[in-house]
Amino acid sequence: MRKLSDELLLESYYKARELKLSPEFIQLIELEIQRRSLFRKMKISS
Repeated sequence: MRKLSDELLLESYYKARELKLSPEFIQLIELEIQRRSLFRKMKISS
């Protein structure tokens, strides 16, 4: 995941949630988002 751009990482996160992929996979993406301090760049979603 370190090779993904920040934008692609966030897009992947939204798509994974939309497709209801496994919680473990989504958690891995969330951990990388947190590592990069990208939570402030995330869109507010319900």
